[in-house]
Amino acid sequence: MMENNQGLKVSILASGSSGNVTYIESANQRLLVDSGLSGKKVTELMKQIDRDIADVDGILVTHEHRDHIHGVGVLARKYKLDVYANEKTWAAMSPIIGEVKTEQKHIFEMGKVMTIGDIDVESFGVSHDAVEPQFYCFHKNNKRFAMLTDTGYVSDRMRGVIQNADAYLFESNHDLEMLRMGQYPWSLKQRILGDKGHLSNEDGAIAMADVLGDATKRIYLGHLSKDNNIKELAHMTATDILKEKGTGVNETFSVYDTDPEVASPLFNV
Repeated sequence: MMENNQGLKVSILASGSSGNVTYIESANQRLLVDSGLSGKKVTELMKQIDRDIADVDGILVTHEHRDHIHGVGVLARKYKLDVYANEKTWAAMSPIIGEVKTEQKHIFEMGKVMTIGDIDVESFGVSHDAVEPQFYCFHKNNKRFAMLTDTGYVSDRMRGVIQNADAYLFESNHDLEMLRMGQYPWSLKQRILGDKGHLSNEDGAIAMADVLGDATKRIYLGHLSKDNNIKELAHMTATDILKEKGTGVNETFSVYDTDPEVASPLFNV
């Protein structure tokens, strides 16, 4: 039996450049967003939050990069999970994830709202170097959880979709100085810094300050680069900028870290 029939429960199972997966449950639905780690690793992460992968109903895919789809095919086949992605993402990821039965494949087009069980899921486009990347905002009982990583910038349209959510997973990918001074080739640095790359700690925090509102209680910093960021630095940059902008950080809402290997404790949205 589900102990929570009021809203959503969420755990950021893993977030980072090595692999991403988020778990969301309601009274009668259990979903993953992405599965960028092996099926075995995702199963272990679920155990950390006292949940069983066999109880999951489906996987929503954001885009076809390996750190988001590595385990999708294996889990879909083993546990007969429904998989949701837009048409272009399906075309790009199918050769990578392998066979998924037709009845398990669902088209979730960008800019639409789909009701999955008792959760309304809204998709929206982001700016990233994938064929048609989209992220999701989850609605249940007037509560909302919004996810936004893997974008080079935050447009007014994106802001409109995720404005004043109760909880966020928000990109804080790199520290600008660490990236500039680091070992990456210039072409890769340019890609990360570009409009179709990733949000820096600073840009992520500025965008957070723009979208959070009175409903907002939790912001999780996600998709940290293992080479160009440090958890403490991302956290400090975010809280400093949010303080500067008079947002009520650490008073009306809190900022939380995520980890590539350790699931965040389940929280109520």
